[in-house]
Amino acid sequence: MKADQTYVLAVDLGTSGCKTALVSLCGEVAAWSFEPVETRLFDNGGAEQEPEDWWDAFLKTARSVLDSAGAAPESIAAICCSTQGEGTVPVDVEGKVLHPCILWMDTRGGEYLREITGKSLRVAGYGPLRLWRWIRLTGGAPSLTGKDPAAHMLLIKYARPDIYRKTAKFLNVSDYMNLRLTGRIVATPDSILTSWVTDNRDPADIVYHDGLIRNSQIEKDKFPEIVPSTEVIGTVLPEVAEQLGLPSTVPVVAGSIDTTAAAIGSGAVADYDAHLYLGTSSWLAAHVPFKKTDIFASLASVPCALTDRYLMIALQATAGGNLTFLRDKILYHKDELLAEASVPDVYALMDQIVERTPPGSNGVLFTPWSFGERSPVEDSLIRAGIHNLSLENSREDIIRAFFEGIAFNNRWLLKPVEAFLGRKLEAITLTGGGANSDVWCQIFADVLQRPIRQLADPIQVNVLGAAFIAFLGLGRITKKEIPRIVRHKAVYEPRDEVRTLYDELFREFVALYDRNKAIHHRLNRMRSRS
Repeated sequence: MKADQTYVLAVDLGTSGCKTALVSLCGEVAAWSFEPVETRLFDNGGAEQEPEDWWDAFLKTARSVLDSAGAAPESIAAICCSTQGEGTVPVDVEGKVLHPCILWMDTRGGEYLREITGKSLRVAGYGPLRLWRWIRLTGGAPSLTGKDPAAHMLLIKYARPDIYRKTAKFLNVSDYMNLRLTGRIVATPDSILTSWVTDNRDPADIVYHDGLIRNSQIEKDKFPEIVPSTEVIGTVLPEVAEQLGLPSTVPVVAGSIDTTAAAIGSGAVADYDAHLYLGTSSWLAAHVPFKKTDIFASLASVPCALTDRYLMIALQATAGGNLTFLRDKILYHKDELLAEASVPDVYALMDQIVERTPPGSNGVLFTPWSFGERSPVEDSLIRAGIHNLSLENSREDIIRAFFEGIAFNNRWLLKPVEAFLGRKLEAITLTGGGANSDVWCQIFADVLQRPIRQLADPIQVNVLGAAFIAFLGLGRITKKEIPRIVRHKAVYEPRDEVRTLYDELFREFVALYDRNKAIHHRLNRMRSRS
């Protein structure tokens, strides 16, 4: 570590836990630490975490990186958070938590959405006039699954009226972390987005809309002040500074939720420059100079961490989560057939197997819709499948088919994305844990028929994003400098010799959805009734 180096204490608080890192002005991660956080799941669709667990994990990881790196306290230029989104934390007038955080996967509020989405004539589950207004003003609409704050707040209001009465503000996850760091209650344009109460037509002036507030059935004073992601919202509280061994003059920058932080950390900040995040779920995103919505493909450009731009984002439900399923439920499921306690580095072994298995997986096709799909079709009832197995196939073919199937799913998304952008994507930056796999990067290049840029240390993309947002807010870098700071491990070019094969398999991949969706709908409606 250079003695004269300047760092941001960058936080990546995801669903699985808190990662904190020291990131330099030149994009180097000098040290990082991770601490898991428990998630509580309930049979009625509930999913919660304790905000105090987030804070404890942050303090532990922050102290760890500061101690291990030996960073001088005066070298810390700022603290900035990137967090999971679509969480809801009610706090009282003193900022004390009144209820555990209702997470992005919690569906209990869905039953209350009819109160705000329209009860009479409905289009795709919404009253048409209300849907039109949401899309015109915000770019989207509340998820009918109940997985975003619009539904979470209604759940508190109607299921826990005692909590609702005491609630002074509803906070997203990043908002809560900023409250604990500075004592100030604010939201950012991306953290408040899925409350669906803001007018987003001017990216530099995101404001609450009185009509949307009334329709939300939540009082206006329960929503936080909105500030840009790059704004310095204050300095770290004295008691927090003492716990971390930092000066109380260290500024805190507002930061963002994970999707918008990853867009910055990937280096894809120029207009129409795309990145693909490959984690448990996946998304394809690009900054654009316009607000637009494609309701048929579930695509929209929405407020982000750049104050003069929107982020086109297309979400897919399950990407790398399918490999976790393959590892934990099939290859190394703890039952009588496999009782050993330890599991090797299965992902590294998968890479080796995929590398030696021929493209096309000897005819096996995997459709990765294990948790339904969001884009380019909104279909919660479709399910995953392994297709065209014969006695000649082996588990090696199945493993490669998982890798290829996830890539095919993203190719399915590519056509509506490029139509939305009005241009062909020249290259795509791959980020997230899946981008650590060299062979998967090559598969994505071959299937998408686009060059794939593999981010160096792709798992660090969110802490890089938080750091760059902080340095932008401090005026230490400009947006144009970020692509020059970001480092790539490799660039993978599409191979001509597999193009015809993957074109043919992709056509069959889409046909499997078209021909099987009715069967999946019947099967899963039958299960929901039983």
